[in-house]
Amino acid sequence: MNSARISELLKMRPQSSLCWGVYAASTQGKAKPDLGVAIAKKLATRAVDRNRLKRMIRELVWAAQADTLKKDVVVKLKKPIGRETKGRLRKKEKEILRSQFLELI
Repeated sequence: MNSARISELLKMRPQSSLCWGVYAASTQGKAKPDLGVAIAKKLATRAVDRNRLKRMIRELVWAAQADTLKKDVVVKLKKPIGRETKGRLRKKEKEILRSQFLELI
């Protein structure tokens, strides 16, 4: 998905939970549906945590919509992670983020 399409989707009204925003729209023309994940460095300071969250989101979206994905989707983190753990993503917080995301899809 190119940056113009991501910007276009981010202008739409998202489905959101406490920590996530999910922007979805039908694909343009006969293009293949795509997934974009936006996790800002300010919200997840460690690259390890950003990559772990991106991997988790990809896994959940493709598992939930394996054959039926007909939309372009952009997922955006809204709140900082690791407030109690000095910026590190721990298992407890990861499970909370996972459950919140599953409620949206």
